[in-house]
Amino acid sequence: MRIRRTVLAAAIGVVSALATVVAAAPQASAHGAMVSIGSRTFLCYEDGLTSSGQEIPQNPACQAATATSGVVPLYNWFAVGNRTANGGKAGVIPDGKLCSGNSNYYDFSGFDQARSDWPITHLTAGSTITVKYNKWAAHPGTFNLYITKDGWDSTRPLTWADLESVPFSTATNPPSVGDSGSASSYYYWTATLPANKTGNHIIFSQWVRSDSTENFLGCSDVKFDGGNGNVTGIGAGAPPPPTSTPCTASYAVTSTWPGGFQAQVTVSNPSTSAMTGWTVGWTVAEGETVTSSWNGTLTQAGSLATVKAANWNNQLAAGGTTNFGFTATYNGTPPVPTSVSCQSP
Repeated sequence: MRIRRTVLAAAIGVVSALATVVAAAPQASAHGAMVSIGSRTFLCYEDGLTSSGQEIPQNPACQAATATSGVVPLYNWFAVGNRTANGGKAGVIPDGKLCSGNSNYYDFSGFDQARSDWPITHLTAGSTITVKYNKWAAHPGTFNLYITKDGWDSTRPLTWADLESVPFSTATNPPSVGDSGSASSYYYWTATLPANKTGNHIIFSQWVRSDSTENFLGCSDVKFDGGNGNVTGIGAGAPPPPTSTPCTASYAVTSTWPGGFQAQVTVSNPSTSAMTGWTVGWTVAEGETVTSSWNGTLTQAGSLATVKAANWNNQLAAGGTTNFGFTATYNGTPPVPTSVSCQSP
């Protein structure tokens, strides 16, 4: 089932592998993203599916995005929506928030980051391509594709001023294939890419519903280098992830009872300088469900659990430690994860 594989993709490199998904998170209300030319959220999801033997994202930008926004964006890659955008541009979706759509569904802010290592689709300027836009749910409306101007500042999050003022492709109520609620269903139309573009750019997509004020938005990173739509930066072609992290985490079961247990995780800063911010992740055993937590913000998506620092314990001095705890249901002897990873921005 595709959605179960989607959950498997929702990791940021904080664990070495994901176990079988045993729970699904609530579905979003938003309903689509570009799959060809793939959006950041979609290609990060694909990265997890194509990473050889691991089924977790290997791309560092995808990992950084989820470190900021949590695991939700990777299994709700189609949910970058804004209920009140109403086709608006500057002032409606703020500058620097275009790639996340300033979403009022979930936190996609991690995908606004200006980085050079996002998955890239390689294109040829002036060529004709078939655009595919996922339809997790079908809606009437118009699709607009914008391209960044020559000389845009790629070191800063995308702004409206960075985009050409007129979309290079527009399609109203295009044909579609497949049933809604599937990663393989999509709208499609033919588009001619802008001529005389070279190097790296962003294609900003906007799906403006005609039956409501809701819009779906996203960023696709492209490079005009004579390519034919091939994608690099995912799976075996992803840039290598960081080889080390500045924090460590140790996991211990502190008490048990029939049908449940309590655990504590100690977070340490082994470096010689202060550390700000940390995220700990581990794979939850099959049949285990976390029921409460403290001293951190916990998110569980299928078999992946992550805890981000609370406001009061996100800073650790050199050699400093802090801890968080949780309770969980489990029948039998509570298993200790083989890998508990810690990352700091």
